[in-house]
Amino acid sequence: MTNNLSKVKSEIEEYASESNLTELQVLEKLKDFYFNKKVTENLRLYKKGKKKVSEITRDLKISPRKFYAILEKKKIEHTKYSKAENIEEQNE
Repeated sequence: MTNNLSKVKSEIEEYASESNLTELQVLEKLKDFYFNKKVTENLRLYKKGKKKVSEITRDLKISPRKFYAILEKKKIEHTKYSKAENIEEQNE
């Protein structure tokens, strides 16, 4: 395992020197890439109705608000819930 990690480390260092970035910047770009990849996978399942918001937010480790912001950014239709409406319904 340490051999594999040393290979990854050397690749990151090599890429960082070629692109004039720091190793941390390279890791941040990789993190963003893989996060966006997971988001698109989950959005496909959400559109098909195979995965719920709670499952997606648990998998991605983000808040529901952040997930709804992603949906709005990508212009995907979703049901908006208002806390005021829920309170009024409970009072009736």
